[in-house]
Amino acid sequence: MNCPDDVEDMRRIVDRLPQTDSERRIVRHLVIRDPNCGVSDEWVAPEMVSCRQLESVVLSGVTDTSDKTIVRLAQENSNIQGLDLTGCKYVTDVSIMELVAKTPPLQWLQLSGVVLTDASVSAIAKTFPRLVELELNDQPLMTAVSVRDIWSYSRKLRTLTLARSPQLTDSALPSPIKTLTPQPSGEKPLPARPHTWLDRLPPLILHHTAIDLRVLDLSHCLKLTDAGVEGIVTHAPLLRSLAFAGCPNLTDKALESISKLGLHLGNLTLAHCPRITDNGIVSLVRSCTELRSVDLAFCRHLSDMAVFELASLDHIHRLVLVRVPKLTDNAIYFLADHTPSLERLHLSYCDRITLKSLHHLVRTCKRLVHLTATGVPGARRTGVGRFSDPPPADLDPDQKSVFRAFTGPNVAALCKFLDKEKLRREQAEAQNIPFVARSDDSMDLY
Repeated sequence: MNCPDDVEDMRRIVDRLPQTDSERRIVRHLVIRDPNCGVSDEWVAPEMVSCRQLESVVLSGVTDTSDKTIVRLAQENSNIQGLDLTGCKYVTDVSIMELVAKTPPLQWLQLSGVVLTDASVSAIAKTFPRLVELELNDQPLMTAVSVRDIWSYSRKLRTLTLARSPQLTDSALPSPIKTLTPQPSGEKPLPARPHTWLDRLPPLILHHTAIDLRVLDLSHCLKLTDAGVEGIVTHAPLLRSLAFAGCPNLTDKALESISKLGLHLGNLTLAHCPRITDNGIVSLVRSCTELRSVDLAFCRHLSDMAVFELASLDHIHRLVLVRVPKLTDNAIYFLADHTPSLERLHLSYCDRITLKSLHHLVRTCKRLVHLTATGVPGARRTGVGRFSDPPPADLDPDQKSVFRAFTGPNVAALCKFLDKEKLRREQAEAQNIPFVARSDDSMDLY
């Protein structure tokens, strides 16, 4: 007789296929995420017929998954609730349409990297009204036409990711206005001729609110503007996590719109948004006081003033300031003295920061467990590199030489080392001896 733990293990099979008929009858969740586990599509396809009680299937580790496998899954499994096909580039509209036609309403669907057309995306939105999570990243063919259907029909969504979809424009997003105002009569200049038929789409005016939506990712949607952000915030006022990384058209006006989320917003990513300034950060921080994670990497117009404002957040635990060139030691000292909650800080390629301010930071922020200072000149000092994590193998020799990432106990070890070097410097000055930096833990002055 099988014990409960054995039965539970058979209900969820990870990075392998069922091996016995008993497993095939019992398995409910098939999860294959490791691409090195040796499972290929030709072995998965027959299992879709044999395992008829599947409730969730993850095939992101089977990169050669084909339409045949998905069609069999749709035809033979009437209990399926969720499917992850992330990175399965051989899956096409053919099997997705079969999925829409044959399966019960899914609750979550992850199709990032599966190149789909508007027809499939619209069918998903209209057929699966119970969707709670929908991931459609990396969609070069998806346009505003199908994304408008997502906003219109998928009203229970909690997570929606549409990152790296180059065709998306503001017309794909809800309009901030709720009614169309009639145009006044009389002669007026003709409007500019639209460049494409997509430009003729009217504003997406919705009479419902996405009160369940909590996570939205529109990173690297290059045509997104401030008006699109305003429409999103108006339609989804309870968002907790927003990602607009790599949206170069966003300005401080977008941050004014985001500020309307107030206490609901906890995570915000604005990396590679070069038009954002200190004024926008001030507006954001003074309204969204519950922010816990903020990514402002490569926002080159920001200065110490932005960091002074961010330091006032009581719950901030992650801050990304990679390649913000105007930052100085003043910002780091202020962070250290005013953010006891800080756990993760990324300062790579901030050229004006010195080792002295980093020392004060690691000594003062007791919760700090991750610090990146790659490319920071002060972090190249003798002895500091030995506390860094090893650099990734794919970096070139120059990148490896400046890589500095301190995690876990190495943060405390770095602090102890810098304390020791500070004491050595004081002793050398007291004895009128030239100070020479050491890379070991010795207190010797020579």
